[in-house]
Amino acid sequence: MEGPIARAAFHDRRLSLGEARAFAARVLERFGTSPANAAITADALVRAEADGLGTHGLARLPSYSAMAAAGKIDGNAVPSLRRMSPSVLAVDAGNGFAYPAIELGLPAIADIARETGIGMMAVRRSSHFGVAGQPVEKLAEAGLVALAFANASASIAPWGGRKPVFGTNPIAFATPLKARAPAVVDLSVAKVARGNILAAVQRGDETIPEGWAFDAEGNPTTDAKAGLAGTMVPMGEAKGTALAFVIEVMAAALTASTFAFDTPSFFDGKGPPAAVGQVIIAIDPGPMAGDAYLDHLERLALAIEHEPGARLPGTRRLVNRARTAREGIVLGAALQRALAGMGFEE
Repeated sequence: MEGPIARAAFHDRRLSLGEARAFAARVLERFGTSPANAAITADALVRAEADGLGTHGLARLPSYSAMAAAGKIDGNAVPSLRRMSPSVLAVDAGNGFAYPAIELGLPAIADIARETGIGMMAVRRSSHFGVAGQPVEKLAEAGLVALAFANASASIAPWGGRKPVFGTNPIAFATPLKARAPAVVDLSVAKVARGNILAAVQRGDETIPEGWAFDAEGNPTTDAKAGLAGTMVPMGEAKGTALAFVIEVMAAALTASTFAFDTPSFFDGKGPPAAVGQVIIAIDPGPMAGDAYLDHLERLALAIEHEPGARLPGTRRLVNRARTAREGIVLGAALQRALAGMGFEE
C-alpha cells in the first residue's frame, strides 16, 4: 500500500468519447461545478483528448477540481454578455470556467461579424482557456475567419531575464476551406505546452527532455518538478517572448484583465480567482474577398499540399479524431489515482 490507496488498485481504462465526457462531468460535479458547466467543460476536455492534445484534456481534471473546490473557480457561475459597440461584445465569465462563457458568446460574435464585417469578443473574469483552436474552428465552420488570444499565469521570462512575466499565452487562427474541414493554427509561445511538464509530474516521471524548461534560478533543467517551479523555454527565443507581449496586450490589456505576472497558478486551488482575459475576433471574408474567397484560398492550400511531406495546419487533429472516434481514449491509472487521492470515488 502507498498510503490509503493501493498502486495496484488502478489500471488504464479505455473509454468511448461519450463515456469520457460522462466521467469528466461526474468529477467536476463532485468538486462543486454545476451540471450545466460541468457538461460544457467536460466536452471541451474530451475534444482536446480526441484531437491528441492530452495536456489540455482529462489531465486537467485534478487542477480544475482543486480550483472549483477551493472557490478559485466558481463552478456555478453563469456568464453574461453585453454588446458594447456595433462590433464589440463583452462577456463576463463570472470567475467561472472559460468554456461556458465562450460557448455563450460565439453565436453572438458570429452574428456581429456577419452584420458589420468584423466582431470582437472580449472575455473577462475568466480562467484557463483550454485548446485555443476549438472556438476559432467553430467560427470557421460557420464560414468566418477567426483569431483567438489568451493569457495565462506567468511561466515565461522575457528573453534575457529570469523572472516569469508572460504566460504560455496561446494564439489560434482558423479559416474555412472549400468543401472540407477548416485549417486551424493553434500554438503557445512556449517551446512545449506547460501541461507536458504537469503530466510528467503526475506520472511520477523525474526527468523531462532538454530544452523544455529553466529552473527557478534561470538554469536549463531536465528535472520535471524543477521545471514546473521554474520557467518555460519560449519558442524562437527572443521572438517567442515578443509574440507573448503581443498576446498579453490583446488578451489582458484590451480586456482590462489580470496580467500574467499577477495571475495565480492554473494548477492548484491556492490564491484568488485568475480573472484573466481572452479575445476572439471573427471576420466575414465576404466584404473584402467576395464570394471567391474559398476558391482563391484553395489555390494556396493546394500549393502547400502539393509539396512532398507538407500539410495544412491542423491536419493531424482530423486523423486523431477519426482514430479516437473508433478506439476511444485511455483514462490513465495515474490520473485515477490522483483523483481518488482528492476524494473522488466512482
